[in-house]
Amino acid sequence: MKKSKKPVAKQYKLKREVAPLCFMLNSHHNKRSPLLYFDEETGENRALRYARNQKSPFEDEQDGNAIMEPVIFEDGFLNVERNNQVLQKFLDIHPGNGMIFEEINEAKDAAEELEIEELVLDAQILARELDIKMLSTLGRVLLAGDTDKLSTAELKRDMLVYSRNYPAEFIDALNDPALEVQDNVVKFFRENLLILKNKNRDVYFNLTKNKKKLLTVPYGEDYYDIVASYVQTDEGLETYKLLTKMLKSKLKSVD
Repeated sequence: MKKSKKPVAKQYKLKREVAPLCFMLNSHHNKRSPLLYFDEETGENRALRYARNQKSPFEDEQDGNAIMEPVIFEDGFLNVERNNQVLQKFLDIHPGNGMIFEEINEAKDAAEELEIEELVLDAQILARELDIKMLSTLGRVLLAGDTDKLSTAELKRDMLVYSRNYPAEFIDALNDPALEVQDNVVKFFRENLLILKNKNRDVYFNLTKNKKKLLTVPYGEDYYDIVASYVQTDEGLETYKLLTKMLKSKLKSVD
């Protein structure tokens, strides 16, 4: 037999960065300030109303003697004692829960923080163990500027900093099967096989016998990402093969 949970005191906080000294939460439904809960079982919107002398937060389950009280957050916080279960239920299903305010759950917060810390640790370990080839590849894809001019120590430092600040993005990039493609696209531009024109809106070939336009970069998009996506399509595959071949030839001649 499943045991029912014992009533406990709960604490709630406003989600604003700067909380007012006093904030009154909408505590009953009316035409000017609707306060409705969508009941999944009945498919109906039900009016909410907080009344301490009632057993339910639903207006249609309350009697005619409802005594309404304001719900006030002081300095951004609201403490609800264990014996005020109707207010706890009211706050749990309030439309503003998660947007205007949230319940303080230290165990949940600790679990979320632990997950973040473990992700950062994993990213740092992966970054530390990268060989110079992968460091260079990731550096060209993730870091700003010409990373090929950095020393190995500088590159390792910058990658450790990046993995600490953006652990999820770092791990995603490391596991991305298209990482080599993205790296080559960066090299295409670095070696001037591809160039930008018209205020970085258009990508053009910059080959001896081909100066044609390759594509237009959509507004707000990254041109590296757009070209990388294009060369992985059936239409762009031959272009990728050609540019990769020319890149290898160019780098080999430099060596």
